[in-house]
Amino acid sequence: MLSALWNLGAFVIALSILVAIHEYGHFWVARRCGVKVHRFSIGFGKVLFKRIDKHGTEFAVAAVPLGGYVKMLDGRVENIPPSEQAFAFDKKTVWQRIAIVSAGPLANFLLAVIAFFFMYMIGVNSAKPVISDTVANSPMSVIESESRYLVTAVNKQQVGDWEALNLALVSQIGETAFDITIKPLTANKIDFAFEPTKTFTVSLQNWTFDPKKESIITSLGLIPFSPQAFLEVAAVAQGGAAEKAGLAEGDKLIAIDGVKLSSWQEFVELIQQNADQVLKLDIERGTIAQTVILTPDARKTQSGTAQGYIGLSPVVEAFPEEYRVKLQYGPWQAFTKGIEKTGQLTKLTFDTLVKLVTGDISVKNLSGPVAIAKGAGMSADYGIEYFLGFLALISVNLGLMNLIPLPVLDGGHLLYYFVEVITGKPVPERIQEIGFRIGGAILMSLMLIAILNDFNLL
Repeated sequence: MLSALWNLGAFVIALSILVAIHEYGHFWVARRCGVKVHRFSIGFGKVLFKRIDKHGTEFAVAAVPLGGYVKMLDGRVENIPPSEQAFAFDKKTVWQRIAIVSAGPLANFLLAVIAFFFMYMIGVNSAKPVISDTVANSPMSVIESESRYLVTAVNKQQVGDWEALNLALVSQIGETAFDITIKPLTANKIDFAFEPTKTFTVSLQNWTFDPKKESIITSLGLIPFSPQAFLEVAAVAQGGAAEKAGLAEGDKLIAIDGVKLSSWQEFVELIQQNADQVLKLDIERGTIAQTVILTPDARKTQSGTAQGYIGLSPVVEAFPEEYRVKLQYGPWQAFTKGIEKTGQLTKLTFDTLVKLVTGDISVKNLSGPVAIAKGAGMSADYGIEYFLGFLALISVNLGLMNLIPLPVLDGGHLLYYFVEVITGKPVPERIQEIGFRIGGAILMSLMLIAILNDFNLL
């Protein structure tokens, strides 16, 4: 319950910021173009707070924080006295109307740059994309390396950390193949001076990816490096099956039902396979051998099967310092990195939208408000720098989505105005109305699909 409330709170904060910036873009340019603005509202429904400025504009915060709007003086929806005709939106030149409408999405791109700027100024702790192995018969099994290796590029695009690699691989969805460049590690260390790079072509002909069940990294068959986990207890969760069995920090795990354990992974698999089953666990506590009765709790997986868990974490070897990386820069480099990252995300989002239209990506990959709320909560958990990165990502998506040429979106209005630029006259209101209805139906359908995806109903 607390997790859901945290996610909801982070989602409301993120959405309110995104909407406020988007609408302020419209508002700021409208004012500069001499358009009278009746209301600037964050949220819909009952007004909780309002203030009227010297220009007569009402600034309001409403009860339902799921959007916002800027209401301008417009002769198409209200009767305007002759004295105020010059301040109406519909009486402005077509280029002024284009500027006002496009300012909202552009403000979202600017917000992304600023959010990334502060994220890189604060600094983000990350890890280099070091791979320990690949899964047999997977797309990545074409990689030939006898040791751990560092992924340095995907299709010649440099990747310096796991997030960059993940985004580079996501951009390959819908493609038939891509090139991946690696650098083998010498004595488990990254040696840029002496180790040459190798490039392999990865075929995606028979690859399938379900984002609900696995990450794109594991789906392609990469096994990321992780520090070795030992058969020794580091911590026991309060109220879990391990605590009920009497396990304690420092216990060494020896055998289950008489079968000697060889690795932590083997122990995990046995626990997962024996939900609600009584097991005899042999342990060593100090120098004394003991046997405890352990009954793993059960939880449902996404496939609907029961999986055992006990609330236990192992002692893990230290993560190699040479595999760590902190993305932190000075003001100018942080700003340029922010622009670069915003450009990368814009391209990735645009390519994804095109692939959705062409059918190269299934609509099952669309995410709705529930998934976004979870993402907001998780990023806020990790710290302000991660929340800023999440905010920038969603801002880019919002800006680009609003430029889609559907009549109910900013992009649809811009389409009408550019037709007016070409023909020299406005698109007839009857045609506009038909377009709004079609665009609304398409948008509602996409929103419904995204919400159903959130609840795994598709």
